[in-house]
Amino acid sequence: MILAHLPRFHLSILAKPSFSLSSSHFSFLNPKPSVTVSRTLFSFASKSNLATVEPNPLSVSDSTDLDDAPVEIALDKLFIPPETDISGEDSASLTTRILKGSNIVLSKYARDAQVVQADYVKSSVKTEDCPADGLPEFALVGRSNVGKSSLLNSLVRRKRLALTSKKPGKTQCINHFRINDKWYLVDLPGYGYASAPHELKQDWNKFTKDYFLNRSTLVSVFLLVDASIPVKPIDLEYASWLGQNQVPMTLIFTKCDKRKKKKNGGKKPEANIKEFQDLIQGFFETTPPWIMTSSVTNQGRDEILLHMAQLRNYWLKH
Repeated sequence: MILAHLPRFHLSILAKPSFSLSSSHFSFLNPKPSVTVSRTLFSFASKSNLATVEPNPLSVSDSTDLDDAPVEIALDKLFIPPETDISGEDSASLTTRILKGSNIVLSKYARDAQVVQADYVKSSVKTEDCPADGLPEFALVGRSNVGKSSLLNSLVRRKRLALTSKKPGKTQCINHFRINDKWYLVDLPGYGYASAPHELKQDWNKFTKDYFLNRSTLVSVFLLVDASIPVKPIDLEYASWLGQNQVPMTLIFTKCDKRKKKKNGGKKPEANIKEFQDLIQGFFETTPPWIMTSSVTNQGRDEILLHMAQLRNYWLKH
């Protein structure tokens, strides 16, 4: 669904009117037609069925940590970009168009995904102080210590573009990084850091939400969720707020390389991701796009850049 009054790429994932963590919202839908996809089958070679998309110029991310068992994704759980028709495709053909470790179908707009240049531009505490050159941008946000700065550094292949810290909550501004002189990655303050002063947390929440609601060049928010730990209510609440306010969102599940020991009660990242998705479906009319990542193995790096490319190119055209 495209909302005309906001010049953004909207993902038709509007939240339902009410928000509650009550179990009554976590109903499961009847089984839907699904496509079986193997994690080892995803490729972006030139023989892709999507003829209008350039062959993926990026190297395939290291995904040796993942199991090779097929994963079933219901057709109604796929993210299908606008102007993308899958009605005439069989399961095998559609599989080649789904980004590895995600529910995202590639579109004809998935091009020019490489990061050639990345530069820090400025830090702002007010939306009106952000760069005014009209370039499209993607905002990274998540709970403190979710691995946001590490992911940003992985995307641009620079170890210290976004400084990482052993102490969470160090990002305190809206930080703009210009990519290829054509678009921005935006590093936003983390939320949920208990040791931050109450007044500072209020300031972060205020200017971050103002940025989401009033930044006309914001193409999409990439909400980072730690897949190595059980679901946190604060992540569900943040996702629900974005949906209720019609802010375009992609879920980025981080730390997917980590494997907790079962004897200690830990779950695999895949189990935590499934639980988050089961809970969030009570908040949204359709499933948001999502990608599994690891800054350690670079899993998901190429997929994020391709997804950003197709969102960005569609946004620029419309």
